[in-house]
Amino acid sequence: MGNPKAFLTIPRKEAGYRPISDRLHDFSEVEQTLNSKDRMEQASRCMDCGVPFCHWACPLGNKCPEWNDALYHGNWELAYRLLTSTNPFPEFTGRVCPALCEKSCVLYLTDHAPTTNRENEAAIMERAWLESYIQPEPPAHRIGRRVAIIGAGPAGLSAAWYLNKAGVDVTVFDKAEAAGGLLRYGIPNFKLNKKVIDRRIALMEAEGIHFVYKADIDVASLAAGADKPLPDSLQGFDAYVVATGTPQARDLDIPGRDLHGIYLALDMLSQQNRILAGMQFPKEELVNAKGKRVLVIGGGDTGSDCIGTAHRQGCKGVVQIEIMPQPPEGDNPSTPWPAWPVVMKTTTSHEEGCERRWLLNSTQFLGKNGKVVGVEVEEVSWQPDEATGRMKMIPSGKKEVIDCDMVLLALGFLRPQQPQFGPNVYVAGDAAAGASLVVRAIESGRAVARKIIGSFNK
Repeated sequence: MGNPKAFLTIPRKEAGYRPISDRLHDFSEVEQTLNSKDRMEQASRCMDCGVPFCHWACPLGNKCPEWNDALYHGNWELAYRLLTSTNPFPEFTGRVCPALCEKSCVLYLTDHAPTTNRENEAAIMERAWLESYIQPEPPAHRIGRRVAIIGAGPAGLSAAWYLNKAGVDVTVFDKAEAAGGLLRYGIPNFKLNKKVIDRRIALMEAEGIHFVYKADIDVASLAAGADKPLPDSLQGFDAYVVATGTPQARDLDIPGRDLHGIYLALDMLSQQNRILAGMQFPKEELVNAKGKRVLVIGGGDTGSDCIGTAHRQGCKGVVQIEIMPQPPEGDNPSTPWPAWPVVMKTTTSHEEGCERRWLLNSTQFLGKNGKVVGVEVEEVSWQPDEATGRMKMIPSGKKEVIDCDMVLLALGFLRPQQPQFGPNVYVAGDAAAGASLVVRAIESGRAVARKIIGSFNK
């Protein structure tokens, strides 16, 4: 540890974001970067704690103190080697991870100023690509086993990466026209430039992983005792990984749902990303907020992504409503360490302009000439249910109408119900556990790969 007192003299410094007046006119990444000197100084703030809670909090077990120390000393290649010893795709998590490690950093717990692990991670990977530390490294030999992976999201890509490194012949099937899953079709380009995904996929292909796109495979054919035979494309594999994510979004079944102008969040997000990739859609199929008053129902990250996308499409304004209470600023006594701190979060999309409201339940969509013109909402409160101990929603009877021309439903995803698979079929990521974080999907893919390799070695 080069400077054990750096955290006392060097304040946390974030890279910050492009000015709002600039970034609203494009879909380029909004986050900026620090120069190398400042980035190394930020790495020096890591205290190499006796008990590094960041290791424990990160699903991948990232060795933050080790690679922060290498970065502080200017050894970028060593930092890259240490970082990728636990995380195959730091360029993804360095952009979109909520940084569980930072929320468990001792500097966060004492001063709300953790080491900038996420930004450091992204910076290390960009230097690694720039300096060509990253080169194709195909396995020295193949072990004569073949694995099919269905789904090219973060879980499927992670499983493919580790299986290929072990000498397994891997083929990844995906129903979309390119790899990435929600990384490509759910997360806006202003958070994750898709060229970042493209270069990783090119590297994986150079290392011998095969990708097959526009392959809409029914995983029910992999179920034990399935009625339908395996499609020809899936014949001859020794094991299968189901990494199809959570394809079904949670809907809002209230009166007026059939009105035009009401969309699931991914209807907008995935289409916009495809348009940026060069695809074209008929005018009647466009999900575009230009000139519209937009209402986003749902207060999570997906709702925030809808806000940023609506602004870039030229909306008149955005209102975001949430059924839960507004969380407190800074600290929340209800979620003490080591729980995830449920506190007020203001994203770059919120900063671009948005009215935010809480404790509102949507009761019906209102329309005119078949188009949505407003949503009736009711104020609610939450109280403990004596019978179950869980919180129960209490309607107040106080209703109002929020005028809007477009409604985006960002209510999360339903956990998929998988059939009973045979012994050589493994389920990874959101397909197994329901919607979660990219970093957890990557870990799940790694865990499944290790199970498969272990089964081959028996």
